[in-house]
Amino acid sequence: MKSLARRDIANAIRFLTVDVVQEANSGHPGTAMGMADIAEVLWNDFLKHNPANPHWANRDRFVQSNGHGSMLIYSLLHLSGYGLTVEDLRRHRKLHSKTPGHPEYGITAGVETTTGPLGQGFANAVGMALAERKLAAEFNRDGFPIVDHTTYVFVGDGCLMEGVAQEAASLAGALRLSKLIAVYDDNNISIDGEVGGWFADDTPARFRSLGWNVIADVDGHDPKAVSEALALARQSQDRPTMICCKTIIGFGAPNKQGKEEAHGAPLGADEVALTRQALNWDHPAFFVPDDIYAAWDARARGAAQEAAWNELFAAYRAAHPELAAAFERRMAGEVSPAIMAWVEEEAQRIVITDPVKQPIRRASSRVAGKLAGLAAELIGGSADVSVSTLAWTSASRSITASDFSGNFLHYGVREFGMSAIMNGMAAHGGLVPYGSSYLVFSDYSRNAVRMAALMGLRSIFLYTHDSIGVGEDGPTHQPVEQIVALRAIPNISVWRPGSELEALVAWHSALERKGPSVIIAARQDGAVFAHGPSDLAGIRSGGYVLRQRGTGKPDIVLAATGSELALALAAADRLEADGLTVRVVSIPNGNLFAREDEGYRNEVLATGTPAVFVEAGSPLYWHQFLKGPGTVVGVESFGESAPGPEVYRHLGVTADRVIDEARRLLATR
Repeated sequence: MKSLARRDIANAIRFLTVDVVQEANSGHPGTAMGMADIAEVLWNDFLKHNPANPHWANRDRFVQSNGHGSMLIYSLLHLSGYGLTVEDLRRHRKLHSKTPGHPEYGITAGVETTTGPLGQGFANAVGMALAERKLAAEFNRDGFPIVDHTTYVFVGDGCLMEGVAQEAASLAGALRLSKLIAVYDDNNISIDGEVGGWFADDTPARFRSLGWNVIADVDGHDPKAVSEALALARQSQDRPTMICCKTIIGFGAPNKQGKEEAHGAPLGADEVALTRQALNWDHPAFFVPDDIYAAWDARARGAAQEAAWNELFAAYRAAHPELAAAFERRMAGEVSPAIMAWVEEEAQRIVITDPVKQPIRRASSRVAGKLAGLAAELIGGSADVSVSTLAWTSASRSITASDFSGNFLHYGVREFGMSAIMNGMAAHGGLVPYGSSYLVFSDYSRNAVRMAALMGLRSIFLYTHDSIGVGEDGPTHQPVEQIVALRAIPNISVWRPGSELEALVAWHSALERKGPSVIIAARQDGAVFAHGPSDLAGIRSGGYVLRQRGTGKPDIVLAATGSELALALAAADRLEADGLTVRVVSIPNGNLFAREDEGYRNEVLATGTPAVFVEAGSPLYWHQFLKGPGTVVGVESFGESAPGPEVYRHLGVTADRVIDEARRLLATR
């Protein structure tokens, strides 16, 4: 294509964008207008994709991390043939539209991940490139490169200001993810104006120092320069590539290009008309000429690319049938039947075995290690504390830059980056990532946990050191409000197991769930008690009657989670010695229990019976289950630096306190 013709083709993005944003009277036109020339070259000359099958396993992944400029990706999907109609575009930012304010995974075909919180899309892209490299190491065989694709990510100034991008970029460089190509939209503008006053980084030098291949000073409005940079980036064999493109935000708008006015608001009718004149776009709103549609149409090319891969995969299946079946199962997100069989056997073993005193994190680690041996898709990791969280199991083997055959990633002290990278792996498919840290540091990465829930991704967040039981490390390391904050996230499943059987169910549920799970495994010892055969079903419901000596309606209900089950059981023993009938209820997953039907919840909690809930954290969450007289023994202040048992006593989270509260409730009946 000639340069002028390419500009005309790219202008289709610009005018779909300005017209849609103008009609919606809301949106961000500047990014799409500024990156249109870059996007046109990438999507028409380099990107391997099939609009007829957005889920084709070996497609290139494209992530627009600067998701506020969502009309860029929506225009690309519309023009290249993904079935996103002009009417869909015109419903931009409206209820239940396919073109929401920011690109959302699962809403719009062709959108690989939800972006908007800046920097996370970039980190997701690192996860996708990592997944490609890992799956290639597992499945590719001589003559059969069935996993062979590139991840492209567009980033803006805001993305590179966010710390999560730095965390992810650092790890990507260390792991030499050569099939990751980032394109930096260096337009010098954010909402507040020219960024030079608060973003003076030497970005090329920064990324070179992180181990990236850097192609600097590319004119983002020169298709030839962009094409040459992308071609050079694809030749990199030992490191990811950052292409730094100078662009003009709002390119083509005579009075607003290069200014913050083009960033986050419609151009205005007069400016739209002037832009049409400036770019010689003599067409009405929402109209794209047939010849330009034809230049964008990727359906025939994409179908041919996928057909060639399908032919390769058919030969691969004939040569390596077991590998082919495993690849298809994993990309479909199906769990191996061997997992269920082992879980049932293991549950029976636990029930008939004498219970032992052990930290919950150790029970969790044993389960995770066995699952890692059975499920090759389970990829562990830790933010530098694997020996403390016990995320490193007997089955763990390190992934390194030179060897991706392992199943464990050392993320370094990068909790937020770890969590967002995990989401990228989960969105890519074929892997189920888990990553660990201390519970108090879930705050660092909570937005990535939230994004996993928003997208319904199968990411598993493992946290230990879960309460004031952390002890001597003091209040900076003792989580108080974190559990309730995590439980408050919609579409999350938060487990706080109190036994090995509960840990087993937590991990199995997390592996099968179509969404994220949090497993909170205490560093301190759990209670020592025997499970009954019926407990397995109760655990899967999120809450169940763990013990009641005597029949009929109890006098008092004691409900607890995690290591505080020991307090509830100890209190029950002493109350029973007074002749009371005590029901001990374990609620390892309040999210699941809250979704059970009311009849089941009422039966388990003997609704109307006085109840004491106990958990060494914020008590706020448990008040929803108090349907009669009751109270919550919890922690409503920060902790102290002292041995864990002493802190428990100091803050009144003890069996004695549970007994006192129970007797007070019974006395006021």
